Amino acid sequence: MEVPELSVVIPAFNAEATLADQLEALTRQVDPGSFEVVVVDNRSTDRTRDVAQAFASRLPLRIVDAFRRAGEPHARNVGLAEAASDKIAFCDADDVVGRGWVGAMSRALDTHSLVTGPLDLTELNPPWVLATRTNPQPDRPQNKYGFLPHAAGANLGVNRKAAQAVGGFDESLPSLPDTDFCWRMQLAGHELHFAADAVVHYRLRHDTRGVLRQARAYAVADVALHLRYEPQGMPPLRLTSGLKGWARLFAGLPLLASRSGRFRFAWMLGFRLGRLEGAFRYRVLVL
Repeated sequence: MEVPELSVVIPAFNAEATLADQLEALTRQVDPGSFEVVVVDNRSTDRTRDVAQAFASRLPLRIVDAFRRAGEPHARNVGLAEAASDKIAFCDADDVVGRGWVGAMSRALDTHSLVTGPLDLTELNPPWVLATRTNPQPDRPQNKYGFLPHAAGANLGVNRKAAQAVGGFDESLPSLPDTDFCWRMQLAGHELHFAADAVVHYRLRHDTRGVLRQARAYAVADVALHLRYEPQGMPPLRLTSGLKGWARLFAGLPLLASRSGRFRFAWMLGFRLGRLEGAFRYRVLVL
């Protein structure tokens, strides 16, 4: 069997509602070269496997199991091990890759070990959700921490050997394993390359409860990342910034009067609660 130029790895957990959109996008790629699609089933209990299998006649597609442990980092590590190519591009089951994404990722990984591209928020999200978020920069990686740039696992290309040399994705983190992975790769000497033509249309949470849970998980992981990387030069967490965050939360109570405002307030509340949870879990004084 001929080894494909690129392996596209899609972690999937109960993704029957959205996976077909992502796989359909992969059938419409322009100048992709040879590639395979590896759907990594992480304990799905819905029709995720059936949806994936329905594309087996239209895509060079395999379904592999990641049942040992729940969580996206474990599914990504299984994908790293199971991929046929040493050039691996990760995307998510609830997003939609752009028509040139596969080819752009493959070309970038010819010369780089760590690659990302733009996340477009406009295609898959309603206006009231977009009003609560800022579209990421279209010409550079994210850098929310004043430390090293980072990328979302929804749009991430890696060289397998380089990724495995740093230990793959940390399955112990409560969230943000993609940020941690990007930083470990860069500290090992691999630049995070930005491929402007590797576009992914990114789906945000559309329900208030979901965005609160996500913000809370991000904030717990935020504390863990600070403890891990402050010795490497990451700016430290300060009580004053936490106090300002709580002040902004209470000042934001008028947001509850509108749908988009409630959505924004849920994110702020979830993040503050997550910071408190992180302080308790990791025994540090943060707010």
